[in-house]
Amino acid sequence: MADIVYTSHATAQGGREGQVTSDDQFLDLNLVKPGSKKEGTNPEQLFAAGYASCFDGALNLMAANAKKEIESKTTAHVSLVKDPSDNGFQIGAELVVEINGVSQEEAEELVEQAHQFCPYSKATRGNIQVKLTAKAQ
Repeated sequence: MADIVYTSHATAQGGREGQVTSDDQFLDLNLVKPGSKKEGTNPEQLFAAGYASCFDGALNLMAANAKKEIESKTTAHVSLVKDPSDNGFQIGAELVVEINGVSQEEAEELVEQAHQFCPYSKATRGNIQVKLTAKAQ
C-alpha cells in the first residue's frame, strides 16, 4: 500500500457477541447478533454508519466541485442476504440520498459521481450489490 493517508485501528473480541474497541478508546461498543434483545450494535450497523458518512462526504465534495450548494442526508440500509453458493450470508446495501438545492436529474448525477469517488463504493464495487436512490427535495 503506497501513499497511506490515514489508518484507523479497531479490535474485535468475542465475535458477534463480544466487544469492539478503537485504539483511542473513543469507540467502545458491545456487539450483539442482529435482532438480539441485548443492548449493543452489530457489524452491519457499523458498516452502514461508515458507508453513509463516507458517501455523504463524497457527495458534498462532488457538489462543491460542481459549484452546487446543497444540503444532504445519506441513509445506508445494509442487509445480510442469504448466499446460496455456500448457505452462508452476503452483505447488500442501499443508499438513499436526499438532496436539497438541485433538480432530480442533478441529484442523480451527483449521486453517481459520489458513487464513483467514495472509498466505500470503490471497496464494494463488484463485491456486493449496492442500490442507489437519489431524491431531490
